[in-house]
Amino acid sequence: MRVVVAPDSFKGSIGADAAARALAAGWRSARPGDELIELPLADGGEGTLAVLAATDPGSRWHHVVVSGPGDALVRAGWLELTGRMAVVELAAAAGLPLLGELTPLDAHSYGVGELVRHALDADVHMVMITLGGSACTDGGTGLLAALGARFLDSRGHVLPLGGGALTRLATIDLSGLRRPPPAGVRCLTDVPAPLLGPGGAAAVFGPQKGASRDDISVLEAGLARLAQVLGGEPQQAGAGAAGGCGYGLAAAWGAHLLPGAEWVANAAGLPKALAGADLVITGEGRYDKTSLRGKVVSTVRAMATRAGVPVAVVAGSLAGAPPEARTVALSELAGSAEDAMTDPTRWLAEAGRRLAEI
Repeated sequence: MRVVVAPDSFKGSIGADAAARALAAGWRSARPGDELIELPLADGGEGTLAVLAATDPGSRWHHVVVSGPGDALVRAGWLELTGRMAVVELAAAAGLPLLGELTPLDAHSYGVGELVRHALDADVHMVMITLGGSACTDGGTGLLAALGARFLDSRGHVLPLGGGALTRLATIDLSGLRRPPPAGVRCLTDVPAPLLGPGGAAAVFGPQKGASRDDISVLEAGLARLAQVLGGEPQQAGAGAAGGCGYGLAAAWGAHLLPGAEWVANAAGLPKALAGADLVITGEGRYDKTSLRGKVVSTVRAMATRAGVPVAVVAGSLAGAPPEARTVALSELAGSAEDAMTDPTRWLAEAGRRLAEI
């Protein structure tokens, strides 16, 4: 058999590359004669840069110290791909794991803008920003402030960083905003969510960032005020990605929003790998209804369906997996989610072995 192993990272547990190796090793232990193609993937969230670096032997890392989503500084890197394309991963400077204590109203994306600024100073031709895994819901205002934009209250004072202050937004001064690079800006979004409403940045993803019901109301009102002053297309798919950073970048900087999982899969060569394959194994940490909205698993399933290749799904835990897919939950193999996360390599290998035996 020819088997493609194309998982996402298992968030908080194991990266996509290591997950692919473990699944493939488990399969080989049961069927050593099969051909295994390891193809780790990402959707614009954590780990996207590592996947893209693996697809480009000429890529080069640049590491700098920037602001984190709270008060502390963090060391983060941006990736320079062949052709002078800079790729900045939002989660590296404003990711949820960077906060010791969740601060949903004050968390910001300023450090992401500092990373972009470093890339612009290196005279890159294009900037790509991967939007996923954010700790903030600031509509990208922190990011844009680092690039020279000013968000002012009714007295002309610069607002504090964070989405909670946006309810006091009166005017926006973009005169000092740095110009985009010659070939423009692209954003890889990990969700197709709009900025506002019940399916938007605050309502859906605010609770993951520690927002209470009252906090969500404040964040929603702030984002609505931002959209009122800045204009643009707040209902565009992907505008709500990374706490609304997709919206801010599109409205103020002319960024193009692209489905991250699909873009990465194409860049990694998934369509070519599926040609002539007998099975594709994909997976992620938790497989639920959100997995069917632009995530790696749904993207792999769609591409595999077009290629006529059966799909198997391995996940840390399962909730509402499609009935047509073979599914394996690591939590069930290990006896609990905690045990599965403690030794993910062991249980991913076991999952690969069991799928091979099936």
